[in-house]
Amino acid sequence: MTAPFILAFGDSLTAGYGLAAYQSFAAQLERQLQSSHAGAKVINAGVSGDTTTAALKRLSRELSRLKARPDLAIVELGANDLLRGIPLTQTRANLDIIITDLTRIGIPVLLAKMEAPASFGAFGQACATLYDDLAAKHDIPVAPFFPKDVLANPRFCLRDGIHPNALGIAAIAEAFVPAVRSALKAPSARAA
Repeated sequence: MTAPFILAFGDSLTAGYGLAAYQSFAAQLERQLQSSHAGAKVINAGVSGDTTTAALKRLSRELSRLKARPDLAIVELGANDLLRGIPLTQTRANLDIIITDLTRIGIPVLLAKMEAPASFGAFGQACATLYDDLAAKHDIPVAPFFPKDVLANPRFCLRDGIHPNALGIAAIAEAFVPAVRSALKAPSARAA
């Protein structure tokens, strides 16, 4: 396989809110992929504050800016929907359309699962289930975005207590890279 070209499509967690460009999820993931995929390129298509509705509206614009078709799209969205109390039915519908649009044009998708804190109770569980259901429906891989003990851990967060700092993003990228490697080996990614 030639050096993979990956689109990281998401919100502030992808964009690297409060961080330098080289500290963003896309940049750190790109560096961590070099040992197994020399020359890998990860495009940062994260926009801080994006809900799934806003991301859906900008998807075609983001795709039109690319010079080549990605070998993989990482879809990392839903955290802002959760924080703003947007109904899960709307989040599900928007993610469903985003995944459908990407796969329809031959871009394999890796869905990043947003898990709500335990304090969200049944709503949080329904949120996690949403990602698993969409992955099963579209026959795509899904992986947790946050590794254990990173979310809301002061060691890994900016002063706002929500967004990961550079160390937190490094931990996220390191934990997420096996899912990316696996997705790149999948038949749908090789065919792209």
